[in-house]
Amino acid sequence: MEPDTQTYTCAMVPPAPVTLDRREGPFGEVVLRERGEHFEIIANGCFLMDTSDGRSERLLIDAALGALPAGRTGPSVLIGGLGVGFSLVRAAEEERWGRIVVVEREQAIVDWHRQGPLDRISGAALADPRTEVVRTDLVVHLRTATERYDALCLDIDNGPDWTVTEDNGSLYSPTGLAHCHDRLTPGGVLAVWSAQPSPAFEQALRNAGFSGVRTEEVTVARGVPDVVHLASRGH
Repeated sequence: MEPDTQTYTCAMVPPAPVTLDRREGPFGEVVLRERGEHFEIIANGCFLMDTSDGRSERLLIDAALGALPAGRTGPSVLIGGLGVGFSLVRAAEEERWGRIVVVEREQAIVDWHRQGPLDRISGAALADPRTEVVRTDLVVHLRTATERYDALCLDIDNGPDWTVTEDNGSLYSPTGLAHCHDRLTPGGVLAVWSAQPSPAFEQALRNAGFSGVRTEEVTVARGVPDVVHLASRGH
């Protein structure tokens, strides 16, 4: 018996997204959508991230911790961007981290985690006594803060070459990277998530005075690997 081609084709069609919340903020529109079992965050019409995988967001945290000098006790980490919460959850799962600071500029995203559907992902991590959420723009925070961190784990765009808003581009500029360098303790690690490798960004990190510049890849279904760019501040 021949298979019912029409029925099979329909079964393979992914579910249509359902909009759960849509808000207009100071940086544009942010949307939370549900697609089947997964959630998606859309910023200004640009797909930002979803909950379908999360391996590269976890690598962002693990790679930064692994690159720190041996013997560092209770290192602090700043996570740039709360997103769908995978990076925060991974940091909270690791007992070696000391203070965990999350910088998120969108109140809507914070609300989705604290009182909304994303609470099922990040609720325990947000309740961890080591965790603090700072509701501000990451670029501004890096420029104006005085505190130093042992690791900066940044995931606010689809990468250095594909920013969500135009202002974010300054983060990857020589001035922005200088601010990142200043916010790190000696031997501290900068980790930047990207949807694709960027040799130009690797060179920009070297030009900004970082050492140990390298890129770790995570294979994804679409073909081009997600990556985490890593660099260290000298002692």
